[in-house]
Amino acid sequence: MTTDAASARPTAEDLAIHPLDDPVRSSLRGAHAPFAEWSGRIARYHHEVAAFVGHPPVMSDQDWVDLAAIVGPSTPVALRGAYVPPAGWEVLGEFGSVQLDGSGLAVAPEPAAIVLGPEDVPAMLDLVARTEPGPFRIRTVEMGTYLGFRHDGELVALAGERMHPLGWTEISAVCTDPRFRRRGLSTRLVRAVGHGIRARGEVPFLHARADNLTAIRLYESLGFTLRKRSVLTSVRTPATDPSRR
Repeated sequence: MTTDAASARPTAEDLAIHPLDDPVRSSLRGAHAPFAEWSGRIARYHHEVAAFVGHPPVMSDQDWVDLAAIVGPSTPVALRGAYVPPAGWEVLGEFGSVQLDGSGLAVAPEPAAIVLGPEDVPAMLDLVARTEPGPFRIRTVEMGTYLGFRHDGELVALAGERMHPLGWTEISAVCTDPRFRRRGLSTRLVRAVGHGIRARGEVPFLHARADNLTAIRLYESLGFTLRKRSVLTSVRTPATDPSRR
């Protein structure tokens, strides 16, 4: 496994792919390079930051070897696309995902929102665990700006920036405590996070599970449009060969 610049340098094949079709590797070659770990053409975020792995659309035999090396033995990992892995790997399942383009998002600053930082991570992890907006780790807050609302000192809603492919920024971790829903808090935070993204000259986008129709309808009402439907394949890397221990 390596983090050197040569491994992160895009090939002609990579440059032909739209940044949103390869958001992990595009992010880790650019704004998120400090979080990057590379093994051949496979990239991953530092495990405390995010679980995402980036890979070519067509996986070679060497890519599978490099993926197992960078993730480690007996470890689940999600791949963007439908894949049949080599012998020794386990397919855990498939699920649908949608990618939404926020070019039409109506953005607005939100003076009442607070900027969240490392000191807020315990409260963020607690809210995420209760609302399940998607994966969030102890250093995910370092991926970009996170905003939230507090009520009587308690964090009750948050949203922030996740992947940063070239020219784009993903809005993620949009969640509200069930006791405070239907008050427009998520809408205000999405518009506010989008305002910061637009101020940098970038375009917001986001991902959602294809079966999360409530969230998708909310995002579409805010101006997001469907860009792409994808299948994600969850696989488990092979166990370490006991003879090599």
